[in-house]
This record gives sequence, C-alpha cells and structure tokens, in this order.
Amino acid sequence: MSGRAARRALALLAFLAGWLVLTAAPASAHVEIVSSTPGDGSRLTASPAQVSVTLSENVGIQPGSLKVVDTQGTAVDTGPVFQPGDVAEEVAVRLRPDLPDGSYLVEYAFVSSDSHPVRGTFAFVVGAGPLITSAGAVAAATGTDPVVDVVSTVVRWLSFAGVVLLGGLVFLLTCHPAGRADPRARRLLRAGVRLTAATAIATFLLQGPYAAGRGLGALLDTGLLGDTLRLSYGKLLLVRLVAAGVLAWVLPRVLTAPAASARRGRLENLAMITGFAVLLSFSASGHPVTDRVMYFSVAADLVHWGAIAVWAGGLVQLTLCLVRRTPDLGPVVTGFSRLAMNCVALIAISGGVLALRIVPSVSALWTTTYGLLLLGKIAGFAVLLLVANVARRAVLKGVAGGGEGGTAVLTTELRRLRLAVTTEVALASVVLALAAVLSATPPGG
Repeated sequence: MSGRAARRALALLAFLAGWLVLTAAPASAHVEIVSSTPGDGSRLTASPAQVSVTLSENVGIQPGSLKVVDTQGTAVDTGPVFQPGDVAEEVAVRLRPDLPDGSYLVEYAFVSSDSHPVRGTFAFVVGAGPLITSAGAVAAATGTDPVVDVVSTVVRWLSFAGVVLLGGLVFLLTCHPAGRADPRARRLLRAGVRLTAATAIATFLLQGPYAAGRGLGALLDTGLLGDTLRLSYGKLLLVRLVAAGVLAWVLPRVLTAPAASARRGRLENLAMITGFAVLLSFSASGHPVTDRVMYFSVAADLVHWGAIAVWAGGLVQLTLCLVRRTPDLGPVVTGFSRLAMNCVALIAISGGVLALRIVPSVSALWTTTYGLLLLGKIAGFAVLLLVANVARRAVLKGVAGGGEGGTAVLTTELRRLRLAVTTEVALASVVLALAAVLSATPPGG
C-alpha cells in the first residue's frame, strides 16, 4: 500500500469512527425478558396453572430454560418447556396444581441467537406472605464458570487464527503461485484446517457448560451435549467441522492441480464455497444475528471476516517468504500490496457498518466493556495500517533497479520490510485476541 493509499485508508477509518459517534442507533443485544405471567413481584389469590415469559427474540424451545421452586428450593414445575400459543417468542412451563400459599422463584436460563447465555430470576407470591428474591432462601445460577469462560475465549482466539491461516490460500493462488509447492506454506494451510476442526469440536463441548454455568467436568454431559445440538449454534459448529474435513481433502489437490486447467478451476470453486461455509458458521452465530436487520449485518460480518482472513493470512505467508529469502520477491510483495489495499478498505467499511448496527448507543463506546474493547480493536487496526505503510514504503525503496518486475531488493530495506511485516503479524494476533473477547461480550455491557 502506498503512503497515499494508507492515508486514504486512515481517513476512511476516521470518517467511519466519526460517523459511528454521530449516528449510532440502538441495536438489540442478548435475549431479554419482555414480559412474564405472573409478573415479577405479583401477588396472586390463586395458584397459577403455568408460568410464561415473552422474550425479545425467538430462541426456540430450550429444555430446562424455565424452573420454578418454592422457598425450600423444591421444584414445583412439571413437564417440559413449551410454547403456549402462536407467539414464537413466548415459552412456558406448567406448575403443580393447587400450590400452597407462599413465595415462588422463577429461574430462567436462555441461550441467545448469538450463542451467549442469559440468566436471571423473578418471583411471585400466592396468597399472603413475604416476597423472596434471588438473594433470599433460593439462589439462581447467574454466572458462567470462570475457568470455562477463559478456556472458551482462548478457543475462540484459536478458531480465529485457524481461519486466518486458511486465508493464506488466496495469497498463494494470486500473489505467489510458486509458493504452492513450498512445504512450509502447505504446513501453514494444514495447521489452519486442523485448528478449525479442533476448535469446532472444543467449542461444541464447551458450549453446554458455558451456557449452564457449570465447570469443565461437565464437558461430556450427554444432556448438555444434546441441548447444544438442538441450538442453531450447535448445528453451525457441525457445519464448520464438515467444511474443515472438505478443506482437508481439497487443499492439497488445488495446490498441485495444473494451472489454467478445468480441474483446477473446479477445485478452486469448491475451496471458495467451503471457505464461505466456514465464515458463515462464525457470522451466523455471533452478534450480527441479534440485529433487527439480521441478513444485512451477517453479510457485513462475512465481508469483514473474509477480508481479515485474506489480509492477515497473506501476511503470515509473506513473513514465510521474507524469512526464507524467496527469489523474485518484488512481484510477490507488490501483488500482495494491491490485495492488502483492497482488504483494508473492505475491513474498514464493513467494520464501521457492524459497529453502527451493534453498538446500542454513543455513550456505550466509553461506558461499557464492549465499547472500550471495540475502541481498542479500532486503535489496533489503525496502528496496523501505520506499520503496513512502513512496509510498503520499504518495498518502494527496496524494489528498485531490478529490471522488469523490480526483483532486486536492497538489503537494508529488506530488513525493514521483515521487521514491519513481523510486527504486523504480532499486532494482528493482538487484534484477533480483542475480537475473541469482544465476541463473548454483550454489546450493552
């Protein structure tokens, strides 16, 4: 990327940040209780037949998501959770007939469309007597196990890293065709496939304990595994795992197929479709699905993730080329510079759109954890652009006097280029870590 292009990208990023501050509109976050019957704090003259809640989004029927207990902690609900009417967002659970006078606590635990758990309690009274709360005789499980939370965040970061390594395929096909035969480049792609498959399995196992607030000992709990499988999130993880298996088969073949052959074209199309399935499994299970205009935000997230994978994956492959002193490096770096410029523009635009749709308010940028993490991610991206500009300036100075294609790289500028690209990879790893934490943080909290 030239200095002028880098300045334009930074200006675009600043414009989008300003646009975000001035025009941010409220967006939905995790699922919330809109109303309940009985209502929180209600005093009833007779025992109700059921307890129902209306949610802010349709999360389907989730077994065990509603429980009702008395002051002794004894369950008074009977039968499974069900939909009592035609409203998809309303779920209920039946109660034992003729409950005695007293206080009752309703514990709810739902998994949002973006895969995150939401828990809480409300209470009602039948007849006379005091109203209990979650701080009274009965306590609800209201938090994710801290160890499970940390492990889940690490697994999310590794899953993002796997997608980035897979994005290096675009670099090999468009910028460095000779690198297709490099064993180290192939190993990076295989590592991407393995990371994607392994983290899909780990995420599937962790989702049950994560949502239920239990520890690592519940990883193989068949009930929790069944609950995860019933969620759209669980099905998307299986799609990701199958896609990783297809990529494990197609990548070696697309790298060895003869150029400009029909077979090569078919394999590249299959790799592109399978890669899209991997990206979709992330975008269709994160914060974008909580947007009122879900398909618009999911599409923006797909563009965002795809551009990040191609850019960062290309950086990793380029680092390998620089370390190994690849011959004819000039055309490779020049080609990647053009590719990176397009990716940066797509990242900035799609990221701005996503922030506008997901951040609930302007003040949330500096008053919530999500907003501060988002600002940190934007700052990291801006620093990445500055470092990238240093690398591209090294290319302009170093690739000189080499004849057609500019293949002679001056030693001094090559060192600067190596340092800049290595720094870019390190910064990209930090930005991915912020993204992993951000994906587990409610936009309003």
